[in-house]
Amino acid sequence: MKRTTTAGLAAAALLLPLTGCGGDAEAGSGRTVTVTVGYQSKTINTVTAGTLLRSLGAFERELAARGKKDGFTYKVKWEDYATGAPITAQMTAGKIDIGSMGDFPLLLNAARGKQLGRPTRLVSVTGYNLRGGLNTVITTPDSKLTDLGELRGKKVSTSIGSAADGTLVRALQRAGLDAAKDIHKVNQQPAVGASALGAGSVDALSQFVAWPGLLAFQGKAKALYDGAELNLATFHGVTAREDFAEKNPAVLDAFLRAQITATAYLREHPVQAAEKVASATGLPAEVVYLYNGAHGIATFDPTLKPGLVDALKQDVPVLKAAKLVGDVDVDAFVDDQYIRKAYGADYGRQSAATAPAPRSEVWLKGAEKTEAFDSPALALRFAAAHRDTARAVYVPDATTGTLWFADRAVWVRDGGGLKPFVTPSVAARYVTAHPGARTVPYATALAGS
Repeated sequence: MKRTTTAGLAAAALLLPLTGCGGDAEAGSGRTVTVTVGYQSKTINTVTAGTLLRSLGAFERELAARGKKDGFTYKVKWEDYATGAPITAQMTAGKIDIGSMGDFPLLLNAARGKQLGRPTRLVSVTGYNLRGGLNTVITTPDSKLTDLGELRGKKVSTSIGSAADGTLVRALQRAGLDAAKDIHKVNQQPAVGASALGAGSVDALSQFVAWPGLLAFQGKAKALYDGAELNLATFHGVTAREDFAEKNPAVLDAFLRAQITATAYLREHPVQAAEKVASATGLPAEVVYLYNGAHGIATFDPTLKPGLVDALKQDVPVLKAAKLVGDVDVDAFVDDQYIRKAYGADYGRQSAATAPAPRSEVWLKGAEKTEAFDSPALALRFAAAHRDTARAVYVPDATTGTLWFADRAVWVRDGGGLKPFVTPSVAARYVTAHPGARTVPYATALAGS
C-alpha cells in the first residue's frame, strides 16, 4: 500500500492550486470546480460513498467549508449506474473522478486504468462481509432446484465480471462444475436478470446486494446458495483516478471525511439510514435494513483492512482464468494514504476493528429502532407476541451467520431448539448430521417459539 511519506508533504499538497475535475473546470472565473462522482444507488452496500452520502449532503458541506478557506466554489455532479463497468468506462475517459464498485469490478477498474494510461487507486472501503454473504444465487419460489450442483445444464443469469459472477464461478468449482462448460451463463444487468428469472427464461440468478434480498422479500425468489458458504471476504470500495487524487487532494480528502460522517450516521441511526436510502432508491426499507442494518449482512468501515486487500489478491486468478484481466498489481492499486489522513490518529484502531457478532432483530411498525435478541427463538417469541405490528423479522443463518428474513428462512427443529438457514441445502446437511432434527414451516416455528 502507498502511504503518505510525511505529514508536511501531505499538508503542502492540500495547498496546491486545484484543477478542474471530471474533465474540465466550469467556464467562468476559473475558481469553480466540479467533481463528478459515479455511484450505484441500488447497490446499497456502497451507500456511504453514494446514496446515503448524497442524501445527507455531507460531501457538499465538506467542500463548502473548504471553499471558505481557499476561495473556490465547488459543485458535485452525481452519476448513477447499475453496475461498476460503466463507472470504470467513464473514469478511464476522464469523465468521472471518484467511483464506487465491488471487489471484482475494482480489479477490472485497476486493469483498465493501467491499460489506457489512466491509472486508478483504491482509496477506501464501503461495506464488506468477511464470509462473502453479500452475493447470493437465487431461484424462483416453485423451483425444484435445491442444491448448486443441480445447475448443470441450466441457464444462470449474472453480470459477468461482477462480484456475484465471482461467487458463482467459485461456488460451482466447489460443487465440481465448470462455469464455462457446465452451465449456460447469461450476461445480464441485475434488473434484466431479475425479470428473466421471473419470466422463466433462466433457471437461476446470481447477483449482488440488494437484488437477492429484494426478490426474496417480494416472494419472487428463494435462496439456492449463500455466498457466505465460500468463507471468502467480499467488499465494495471507492476508487479514484490517480491524476485527480494527485492534483486535487483536498477534494478527495473532503470526500473521505464525508464518507466517514455517513458511516457514523449509518451506525448510529441504522433505521433512519435505511429509510433515507429506501426513499432515494425506491427499494423497500426492510430490504435495505437486511443488508445495512445494525446486524446486517454488510459491515461498513472505510478503512483498508489487510484482510480485504488479501481477498482482492485472491480474486485476481479468477478474473485471469475468465480472461477478463491479465496480471493486476493489487499493492500498487491500493493507496491508503488518503483515508489514513482523513481518519487521523484513530485509523489504526478502526482498521483493526472487526464486524460484530450477528444477532436476530425485530423491526416494529413505526419504531425508530429495532429490538435485538441473542437467539432466533427469542426473536420469534417476540414477533409472535407482536404479529400485527412486526414490520420485519431478521435471523442469522445458523452456519454462516448471514442475516435473512425469518419468514423466508428454512427452519429446523433440533430437540427443543430452532435453527434458521438461508438455503435448503445447508439445512438439509444439518438435518443429515443431526439425527432427530427436521425442517418445519415458518408458521410452525413461530407458533412453537
